Amino acid sequence: MQKEQLLGPPPEIKRINDVTWELPTSYKKGMLVPARIIANEELMKSMDRGVFDQITNVATLPGIQKYAFCMPDGHWGYGFPIGGVAAFDPEEGGIISPGGIGFDINCGMRLMTTNLTIEEVQPKIKELVDALYLKVPAGVGCKGFVKISKEEFNEVMVEGAQWCLKKGFATVEDIQNIESQGKIPGANPKKVSDKAVKRGFDQIGTLGSGNHYLEIQVVKEENIFDNKAAKAMGITKPGQIVIMVHCGSRGFGHQIGTDYLRVFLDVMPKYDIEIKDRELACAPFKSPEGQDYYQAMACAANMAFANRQVITHRIREVFSRVFDKSLEEIGIKLVYDVAHNIAKLEKHVIDGKEKELLVHRKGATRSFGPSRASELPSIYAEIGQPVILGGSMETGSYLLKGTDEADETFASTAHGAGRTMSRAAAMKEVDGKELQKKMEKEGIYVHAVTLKGLAEEAGKAYKDIEVVVDTLEKAGITRKVVALKPIGNVKG
Repeated sequence: MQKEQLLGPPPEIKRINDVTWELPTSYKKGMLVPARIIANEELMKSMDRGVFDQITNVATLPGIQKYAFCMPDGHWGYGFPIGGVAAFDPEEGGIISPGGIGFDINCGMRLMTTNLTIEEVQPKIKELVDALYLKVPAGVGCKGFVKISKEEFNEVMVEGAQWCLKKGFATVEDIQNIESQGKIPGANPKKVSDKAVKRGFDQIGTLGSGNHYLEIQVVKEENIFDNKAAKAMGITKPGQIVIMVHCGSRGFGHQIGTDYLRVFLDVMPKYDIEIKDRELACAPFKSPEGQDYYQAMACAANMAFANRQVITHRIREVFSRVFDKSLEEIGIKLVYDVAHNIAKLEKHVIDGKEKELLVHRKGATRSFGPSRASELPSIYAEIGQPVILGGSMETGSYLLKGTDEADETFASTAHGAGRTMSRAAAMKEVDGKELQKKMEKEGIYVHAVTLKGLAEEAGKAYKDIEVVVDTLEKAGITRKVVALKPIGNVKG
């Protein structure tokens, strides 16, 4: 696949407001709804043309509701652009598409607070990061320490992070602070291929490769924007150390996506579905094939929740040993765990009527506001859902909160800074060894599986996270709580 090199929007685009742009249904034959892009002028000019082609292709899919959305971190992807959001009505022929979810099903973010300060951690940052690197396997094909049979893996597929609670890898409080309590309903291991199981059953507790990481971060005084929300999320003081994890379902989810793409390409003629791009292969959600994929996708999503929970268990062990303190003293508590690549049944209002829709988020994050308090942990009922937005390993990340205004985008927001440069281009421009030295001089110690992988994730390969976050604020779909700066990183 070759990426489109043109930058900026097509001339037909209309500006709705400062940070919302629209391509009308007249832009492309077959569009059922307009396509909307959330971006300021700077971000819009730098978006690759493939984004606009992909999001308008999404707008042609059967059963789509209201708009096809692309977030400000949007860039070219497989099927949907990364940052793509679309909702489909299951009762009106709405579809499900692996290309709208991603191959790394439930790739997501997890943030934990600690009682430690920068003064305590900085002197031991190398020891800490190196110890984490040894205990949390990273890289292509890495295997976890959790040894289970393929039969017990069925339990992981169904129970997700709740399986970890039974095995002593989680606390009740952990489970409460995971999206959907770490378990997507409807998972059915019978819909998962043996090949997928073989790829995934020994990968629980592993980071993987690509842009996956385990990062030690610090809260800086000037970066606390909402004291009430920060306190509710466990951030109480400048200099506090937090931990961020970004990973997903590994080869397990990838194989499930691959398996069902083939199925959908074969069955689309049966349902008279025509698509603009074979990467958008799909089936009606209520069809046997659509239900099979949804049930398999839920298995991968649950494995990813369990994966991040087991990693949390390992992190707690390492911190306790390195700092020679009990877990109670260190206080590693889960702020939230949120999925990026997923399709979920949610209720949304369309034309004044509440409907259950299948919301696809591809490189996008759920952003529930206080009006959805019944679907959130009680500690977040008044402030909204924590939103964890990962930046580059050089520039840092953000903790945000969801808003009721995000209902306009199906309660969705951006998931990160978003790439501006392909991995191949980054490797050509960046020397991994030099980058490692540069980061260490800037106070960021990174332990990477490969220097090539490190180069792919250089800060210059990503959009300016400040611009992305400011755009989200102007759009009203998330609000800033805290900015977080990296001091140590285990890089997959």
